[in-house]
Amino acid sequence: MQDAYFQQLTECLKQSGNGLQQLVIDIERYEYNLQLMRSLWPVACIPRLVVKSLANSELLRLAMQRLNTRALMVFHLPHISSCFELDSQVNILLGKPMPIQAVVTHLDEIYTNLPKIQWLIDSTERLKQYLGLAIHKGCRFSISLEIDVGLHRGGFQVEQDFVKALQLIRQHPEHLQLTGLMGYDVHIAKLPAPIFKAAERYRISQQRYADFIQSVQTYLPECDVTQLSLNGGGSQTLLHHFKQTVCNDLAFGSVLLKPTDFNLPILQDFQPALWIASPILKRMESFQLPGLEMLSRLHPTTAICIYGGYWRGECVYPKGAKPHPFYGRSTNQELWQLPKNCAVKVDDYVVFQPAQSESTLQQFHMSYFYHQQVLKGALNFRE
Repeated sequence: MQDAYFQQLTECLKQSGNGLQQLVIDIERYEYNLQLMRSLWPVACIPRLVVKSLANSELLRLAMQRLNTRALMVFHLPHISSCFELDSQVNILLGKPMPIQAVVTHLDEIYTNLPKIQWLIDSTERLKQYLGLAIHKGCRFSISLEIDVGLHRGGFQVEQDFVKALQLIRQHPEHLQLTGLMGYDVHIAKLPAPIFKAAERYRISQQRYADFIQSVQTYLPECDVTQLSLNGGGSQTLLHHFKQTVCNDLAFGSVLLKPTDFNLPILQDFQPALWIASPILKRMESFQLPGLEMLSRLHPTTAICIYGGYWRGECVYPKGAKPHPFYGRSTNQELWQLPKNCAVKVDDYVVFQPAQSESTLQQFHMSYFYHQQVLKGALNFRE
């Protein structure tokens, strides 16, 4: 990142910001990432946007328009209503299994949209819970079965258990309908490269996925697998699927904002677009450590206090700034040590690139879209 970019952002914040810590999204960079994604996207697959990673109605609306999709993946039940407020025709896949108590609590609120929601099921025991609720409510749940394609974070792993779930669905067609499979394969990107080759791990995961598809064809022969949502992917493995995949439905989100967790060689063409900007409250030219004032005079350092702090991520401006090694971290008024000849002053801004988008969006009430030296606020999804 060049200092000139962040200096311009600082001037914009000083003129148009609210003087507090702000979450800033560079819309030009976001648009660039959307265009790049569209140019790479395989025709045979549906783009499914991960709501937790883009938890803002304007971010989602723009991505849905540019990528021509209404497919969303939701990880937090209250977000379902927000998604239908955004577009009544969205189709939703739950990204994690929801406790039956949570489903009971929210069912009446989302009942009219039930046919547009696929519920992720990771075990026969949970499927039986959903069946019991469907019988009680006189409704039918669309079911996506979570399959273990190598991540080993739950889901159906052996064929015997998977077949029991298929048989239960087949026995209760008025209350359960198989609408998809979901196999998350992030382990491909996480395993250490010198030991595990990503291409080989991807091949193995795809073969496991194909085996589960074959089991559906064998034990639920009335089901047309070409009509199922065969979901996979994720921002860190998406580009493997672009080359070859058994999936027809690919989920992603974070890469469009590219927080630091996604600074990966495979994603090098995407641009960071998400920043936390925090105003400088104080600047101390010769910072003194409590009780060590004499030592501080021998080794003078310049320090600043910022509004808030202790965010997961990296300081990208001013370059070389770092948390003070002796003073400790703070979420209230964090102290940062400046490099020599750093000219930032009180009321300038320190800029951070967050590690994740989903956790960061939840911390801020609003995102500020930055475009052509103008800031425009939009509410983030909150519970």
